[in-house]
Amino acid sequence: MKTFHCGSLVPGCDWHTRHNEEAEVMRRAVEHLRTAHGEATIRETMIEAIRSRITNASASA
Repeated sequence: MKTFHCGSLVPGCDWHTRHNEEAEVMRRAVEHLRTAHGEATIRETMIEAIRSRITNASASA
């Protein structure tokens, strides 16, 4: 299970997501940045920052 916590990138944001597939976690994170934080353009550096903050978590956690 892959997990991303937005607060690790945007201090103070409590949003998080998890999914078995990293690609789905990335899709959700990008959509969240667009809708919640007003990011119109998601640059490659932002993609790399998200990817570096995705962690593995147990399914029962």
